[in-house]
Parts: sequence; C-alpha cells; structure tokens
Amino acid sequence: MRNVFLFIRQFSVFIAFLILQIICLYLLFTYNRFHRTKGLGVAGEVTGYFNKNYNNVQGFFHLREENRRVHKMNDSLMNLLKNNFVKIDSLDSLVRETVPFDTTGRQRIYKWRSAQVLYTTVNNDKNYLQINKGSNDAIGDDMGVFSSNGGLVGKVVNTGKNFSEVMTLLNVMNKLSVQVQKTGRAGMLSWDGTNTTELDMTGIPRTDTIRKGDTILTGNYSLSYPPGKWVGTVTRVLKDESSNFYLLKIKPAANFGSLQQVFVVENMNFIEQKKLNEETIKKVERKTDRK
Repeated sequence: MRNVFLFIRQFSVFIAFLILQIICLYLLFTYNRFHRTKGLGVAGEVTGYFNKNYNNVQGFFHLREENRRVHKMNDSLMNLLKNNFVKIDSLDSLVRETVPFDTTGRQRIYKWRSAQVLYTTVNNDKNYLQINKGSNDAIGDDMGVFSSNGGLVGKVVNTGKNFSEVMTLLNVMNKLSVQVQKTGRAGMLSWDGTNTTELDMTGIPRTDTIRKGDTILTGNYSLSYPPGKWVGTVTRVLKDESSNFYLLKIKPAANFGSLQQVFVVENMNFIEQKKLNEETIKKVERKTDRK
C-alpha cells in the first residue's frame, strides 16, 4: 500500500492532468453537438474495427466445426438422390424384408457416408490418402470415394477398425472405366505419374467429336462407383498417330492437394454382384476346358 501512495505522490501532477483532461472531453462531447457527432463517429469506427477482427478470429476457430456440420447435411442429402435407388416391381412377391426400401417402394443400391481426410500424398507415382472411418463405421474395401464437390477421388483399398486407406486417381496402378458425357462412349482412365493436374483417357475413336471442356463421368462397368458421377473435364485432345484413337488429357474434378472432407459410397449389392461375376467366369472356363 505504501508503494501505491508513493506512486501517486510521484505522478500526482500527471494524474491530475489526466483527470482534468477526461472532465474537459466529457463536457466538450456532452454540450457541443459538432464534437459529439465527430466523437461518436470515431468511436463507432474503432468499435467496428475491433468487432470485425474479433468475428474473424472467432469464425476461424468455428470454421472446422461448421464444415463438419455442412458436410454431414450433404451426406444426408446425397443419400436421398434418386440414382441411389432402383424401383421394385410391385408384382414381384419374392422381396426380402431385410433389403432397405424407401417409402415409395424403391430399393436402395448406394449408401453414402462422410469422412475426414487425415493426410494425403500427391508427389509420388503411387499416391494414397487416409480417412478417419473404418470397418467400425461400415467402411470396406473397394468402396468409391468422392470429394465434397462431387468429383471422383479413388477407392478404398485397405480398411482398419477406425481408419481406411484410399488409392487416389493419382496412382499409376489405378485404372478404371469412364465415359464421355456427350457421346456416352466408354474409355479407360489412368495416370502416367508425371503431371498431377492431368489424367489420361484412351479408347475413344477419332470418329467421335471430342472438344476441350467436355465432361467425363464414371462408367457403367464398375461395381465401386455409381455411374454418371463427375470425374473431370477434357483439357487437351491429342491424336495417337499409331492408332485411330484419341489420347485425351483430363483435368480431375477433385483437387487432390486440398482435400479435407470426402464421401465414401457403398454399393449395397457389391458382394453379390462380385461373387456372381467370379462364379460366371469359372463356370465358362470349365466348359471351355471340357471342349
């Protein structure tokens, strides 16, 4: 307490000046309309500046949670899309009760789940990303993965209990069937391991009219991806001089360098379709061997 009194005594003149200055400013802004208006304007600008910066800081810390909320809402909306269902014949009495249906009697064939990207690579010739969902969240191998803007990312290739690894399109081992939206012509999509902003599409004959800007979609020959989903856009149309086909350069729809949230899509009939396909191949091969 003694130090406080010594401080006041030492700076008594300055403290008295501050008190008198505050009183003068109060009287000036209270009884002078012009100065009051100017003072309120300056105070408003200062207050607005600090409020703006406070809101920016607060918004930054709440942005991640807001993204998760919006992504969860998108997850629910994607599950309501019509192309996730197939209409069941009402005359068919042999319908399994365990198959999920909506209220209109349509059978669900695709199920979408949201996930967060934990890390991703883009600088290797075989690139992968890891998500925070695994078998405990009903994620399994060979499920398709799409970015938050609807662009194809890749497919799940390894699943743990709580995490999964996804092989992206930027992987020299990843080859899949896609199609040109305008013509419906199917081709093969791959990556040559060099330019991360361009994929290669082959199998399109020169008789087709292909232009820069044409849209490339997922095809009808994959069990992992729903058909008709966005893959990318044609950026260059090159002629393969050794054949009668084009070499198309495709800009992927997904931005692999900034992926944060993704959707994992499950084909509800994947196991049955894959098993039937494998059994068919074996059956045909056995008949061929007998001949």
